[in-house]
Amino acid sequence: MSAMQQLTAQGRQIESDSFAIIDQEVAHMGGHPFTPGQWNVVRRAIHTTGDFEFRELFQFSRDAVEAGVQALRRGCNIISDVTMITAGVSPVRSERFGVTCQCFISHPQVIDRAREQGITRAIESMRFAREQGLLDGAIVGVGNAPTALFEVLRMVEAGEAKPALIIGIPVGFVRADESKDALVAQSGVPYIASVGRKGGSPLVVSTLHALMVEAAQ
Repeated sequence: MSAMQQLTAQGRQIESDSFAIIDQEVAHMGGHPFTPGQWNVVRRAIHTTGDFEFRELFQFSRDAVEAGVQALRRGCNIISDVTMITAGVSPVRSERFGVTCQCFISHPQVIDRAREQGITRAIESMRFAREQGLLDGAIVGVGNAPTALFEVLRMVEAGEAKPALIIGIPVGFVRADESKDALVAQSGVPYIASVGRKGGSPLVVSTLHALMVEAAQ
């Protein structure tokens, strides 16, 4: 049973009406510059938050949506910085592709190492994922911890990891915007980012769901 089949007829109509309203309001604002695949990501972000500013904040590398779609179709790992993302990803959608969404922020070994080294658990969780061989070809989703995003970018630059796609949308005031600027500035890995302070785990989830809808077509 698909995710859409799980919705009632009324639920499907509400979702459809919501997307139509978003399309209409954005058209009245002058439209948007995105490709259809990119717009599906941004529209779901607006639907998730009720915030039309994301029309101005989302940025994509040229091949980002296709990279994410192809990774999902290969049954990639999804590695997240917080468990809110793993909890939010639809099992119906992810199981269709055989993908698993994992977060190691609360793994005992990660906690112990982070304390010993005086670093954030988010940094160590990404190092742990690399050690387990889970980052290469993966989709990495960061919605909370800029330090996790900086660490993944460091590993990419050092040739230690090669994700298929990085979704970088951490929210906050301490280096959140700088981490997203660093993601957009690099060219080693395809990316989807929402620049500035706004962001959060729900937007990573909505982005993953948008990519899964694209991959199912």
